[in-house]
Amino acid sequence: MSKQSWLGYVALAAFAVASVSVPAPFADAREKMRDRLRERLAERMGADEGPKAPGSETLSYGNDPLQALDVWRAKGAKGAAPLVVFVHGGGWKRGSKDNATGRFKPEHFPAAGYAFASINYRLVPAATVEQQAADVASAVKALVDRADTLGIDRRRIVLMGHSAGAHLVALVGTDERYLKGAGLSFADISGVVPIDGAAYDVAAQMKDGPPIMQKTYAQAFGTDPARQRAVSPTVQATAPNAPDFLLLYVQRADGVRQAKALGAALTAGGSRVEHGSFPGEGLKGHAEINRSLGDPAYAPTATVDAWLKRVFAR
Repeated sequence: MSKQSWLGYVALAAFAVASVSVPAPFADAREKMRDRLRERLAERMGADEGPKAPGSETLSYGNDPLQALDVWRAKGAKGAAPLVVFVHGGGWKRGSKDNATGRFKPEHFPAAGYAFASINYRLVPAATVEQQAADVASAVKALVDRADTLGIDRRRIVLMGHSAGAHLVALVGTDERYLKGAGLSFADISGVVPIDGAAYDVAAQMKDGPPIMQKTYAQAFGTDPARQRAVSPTVQATAPNAPDFLLLYVQRADGVRQAKALGAALTAGGSRVEHGSFPGEGLKGHAEINRSLGDPAYAPTATVDAWLKRVFAR
């Protein structure tokens, strides 16, 4: 089913559920159905569909079928090229490198002289968020190990992620145990670009975030306060961290609030932090910044390009 058809189905179903008069005993069931439809819409918008760009090589970095990645080589590079590693969104339980990378990134970044990789990772509930963060680090290690073959400069690597992927790259960029578990360290990461995440402080988001995502958060992060703190990049952002962060976000109140709090914590922890705040509201804006990043006509693309140029020159 296409994205347009699926969204039309959700809208029609939601209208039907909201419009049909039902006896009082069924009111709770109707409300639960509406919540499920809204939650699934939020997840699908977070894992925005788009055609997979051609020209990639697919590599495995583990034994699970989801421990795989696609890599596009830099075009026209003279010598080893910097690498951008993208981590998709989807509520920690959906999405893939094939439908949530967006069509512009794998074309734009290689054309700019960077290698570009998009990874899959194991999904909740079969895997934990901690295992997902470990997968991100393991994927980077697999690319580092193949750097010479792929034409990658192993000293210049940036992590980039959208939505749930933004949380994961921020976590890997603030809690070094994930990189160390893969035989790497913060010295191997030049910078991190979280894109429109809203769960950098898990406990705060579960308290103040949108109701339609609460079941997703509960499934991903559980109810143990200690665990919630351990998987919160804002809490983990005391030094050391990755050296540079670019926090991108649209005008979602919780996303803006969370990004600013993360930025303040990272700055206090000694990282260089830049913010990119752009138009776009609600789930539509949340999906658009992922779908359109890499399009030269889309304003955040120039911001990312300028930031990458500065970071990779250091």
